Amino acid sequence: MIQGNLGVDSIGKALRSALSKGMIREEDSAVIFYDLLFLEARLRHLISNFPDNTLHGLAIKANPLRRIMEFARMVASNIGVEAASVGEMIMALRAGYRPDQVVFDSPVKTVTDLKTALTAGVHVNIDNLSELNRVAQITPSGSIGIRINPQVGVGTILESSVAGDYSKFGVPFNHYRTELEQAFLNYPWLTGVHLHVGSQGCPVNMLTDGIGVLYDFVFELNTKRKTIGFPPVSVFDIGGGLPISYQFSMTPPSMEEYVAKIAERAPQLFDPSLFKLITEFGRWTYTNAGWTVSRVEYVKHDPGVNTAMIHVGADLFVRECLNPRDWQHEYSVFDRIGNLKIGKDDNPYNLAGPLCFSGDIIAKNVILPGIEEGDFVVIHDTGGYTFSMWSRYNSRQTPRIIGYQGDRFEVLKERETLEELQRFWE
Repeated sequence: MIQGNLGVDSIGKALRSALSKGMIREEDSAVIFYDLLFLEARLRHLISNFPDNTLHGLAIKANPLRRIMEFARMVASNIGVEAASVGEMIMALRAGYRPDQVVFDSPVKTVTDLKTALTAGVHVNIDNLSELNRVAQITPSGSIGIRINPQVGVGTILESSVAGDYSKFGVPFNHYRTELEQAFLNYPWLTGVHLHVGSQGCPVNMLTDGIGVLYDFVFELNTKRKTIGFPPVSVFDIGGGLPISYQFSMTPPSMEEYVAKIAERAPQLFDPSLFKLITEFGRWTYTNAGWTVSRVEYVKHDPGVNTAMIHVGADLFVRECLNPRDWQHEYSVFDRIGNLKIGKDDNPYNLAGPLCFSGDIIAKNVILPGIEEGDFVVIHDTGGYTFSMWSRYNSRQTPRIIGYQGDRFEVLKERETLEELQRFWE
């Protein structure tokens, strides 16, 4: 359960219960659900695999819902967040996170952004050498690291790989090793390193290779820093990126396997007397805990293919619609009272969304049971990088979002009203 996907039976039970309790109203043409017990178990499993002093900075960009952020914060004191903008940083602080639980990683920080973050006391990861010079002029204080691209290659999804020979993120290690070393020998307050190899599509060995590059570098740096009286580099942010499975038939690498490989490549990294670790797992934490259900509005029958017209598309599933080769989900069909439909229709289905462009198709040629108007289509594993990427194209109302623990349901975010939608554009 912790490592894999929510089962169809579990989702079906929650769907029937939600329908019977009136949690899916007539106006709720689509709803996003979160299994909060699954999410809590996922978080506790993450924590159990790392030293107690590790800060687990959950990527806000994967799931910025305030109620989810608050829920995660209550699980353990070493649960934090990773913010990719000043907006996300402020959201985290307002959700109750202490400054020392917040990691600020934006790749494009203004001077004002830097002053705001440094004044707030959050951990700041500098992205490039020019930004480093800006920080040096602000009288830096607190916990500060720098993002280094270990240049260990790219995974199977180019758009989510960030450790190739070129990346828009960080300082490329092979190209600027001398400059990086000099920076650590110039600035005693620069006590952290940060890397992120990629998100989804990167094998475990690539992730650990990236960690190993910085691990070796840090030990060299600390020997030299000690001779000039500087404190050691002691904050090591390994990023996130551990792959998950979007398909029931696939078994993703386990967190235990990943941690074991880190320990093999960087044996002293887990020594709390030497390092404070930071992780940034977003997709791994959230995605498998969520699912989306949409009512089927119409079914079109064309020669050789059916089209189920549903109420979510590229507004919620941007990557799936624009890059279907790399981003695919599992799908299930339930009738109007929540019973799972089985069997196979004679023709495959396209699952088409409500937006006015031809690419608004979540999935093409999917083998599914016969679908009728009023049925429900469930898109599995949608807890991360879906609602956070919502598109305003066609001015669709954002859906109701519900969390549940067994048979107990709570509204995490209400369906957007037409008045709220209008205000967005004013």
